[in-house]
Amino acid sequence: MRARARHLVAALAAALMTLSLASCGGEEESSADGFAVGLLLPNRVTPRWENQDKPLIEKRVKELCPRCTMEHANAEGDVTRQRQQMLSMITKGVRVLILDAADTRALRSSIQEARKAGVPVLAYDRLAEGPISGFVSFDGARIGRLQGEALLGAVDAKRPTGSAGPADKASVVMMNGDPTSANAAWFRKGALSVLTGRVRIARSYDTEGWTAQNAHADMTAALAALGAARIDGVLAANDALASGVISALKSAGVAELPPVTGQDADLDAVQRIVRGEQYMTVYKPFKKEADAAAAMAVALGRGRDLSKVATTTIDSPTDQDIPAVLLNATPVTARTVKRALVDSGAYTLAQICTRQLRAACDRAGLLD
Repeated sequence: MRARARHLVAALAAALMTLSLASCGGEEESSADGFAVGLLLPNRVTPRWENQDKPLIEKRVKELCPRCTMEHANAEGDVTRQRQQMLSMITKGVRVLILDAADTRALRSSIQEARKAGVPVLAYDRLAEGPISGFVSFDGARIGRLQGEALLGAVDAKRPTGSAGPADKASVVMMNGDPTSANAAWFRKGALSVLTGRVRIARSYDTEGWTAQNAHADMTAALAALGAARIDGVLAANDALASGVISALKSAGVAELPPVTGQDADLDAVQRIVRGEQYMTVYKPFKKEADAAAAMAVALGRGRDLSKVATTTIDSPTDQDIPAVLLNATPVTARTVKRALVDSGAYTLAQICTRQLRAACDRAGLLD
């Protein structure tokens, strides 16, 4: 009986120890699995940040990490505000930051502070300087090439036959985007790789803040300097800039608008394309970008490396071999709106073809 009792006591002790270890392990796993992810967005000028990226990232983070929470802030284009938002999130105890920098250079010191605090920073859509742990975006050079190729094709199609000599090069205005944005330089480099030697860059503007208002002012200046007849096309880096360019052309009484490019496939831009006001945009499937960012953020929050998520590496002005995911984008013109945007689920026909646009949608073949 004594031997049996000793066996029972030993078994009970072992069971309790196993239960205790399992409990501790469960607490450690729970603690590791549940943490806060900070999302810092740059502005509200570009509709996609709040309307597309934020909900998509939040949804995917929750799918990958049900116990995780999301802290969100928008800098409203103010770098100082974004610095304060970063500090606030670090103080609150976020374990990882997804940063779409309002100024990719000015946030370098804040990223360094985050690194010192043990909070990895994932650069989202724009390659920030400083010790970032990863980068997710679309291939900016390819986007610029898509815009340049589309503009070149549209301009050539409108020019008289036999006007291909050096003295007869089409005259193009470039609206490059905010000079503080690494993406603006990336897009411009891609576009120039196509346009250089093929057209004459009559004017080139670094449009601050990516705002339609500033693009309107820059385009007004271009019209005053060149005259509408000497502008064959406009390379606008995104849809907000395209909006400002087109409003300036209309205000100047330009009856036949030149081809204008864009980017982001904002709903307003898609409707301008259907109306024949904007020539093209570039559709970036935001869900793929958001999903990649969420996967990277969760991996970093769990203390894992990004080898299973990153598909390539990229160099910044301050760091090399940064784990990265670079996605491909799709050019969209009036002929491809349905295939690229409706069939893919980006928009419904009802969203694009409002009552006022029914006739234009019919002409574009969207209602066939």
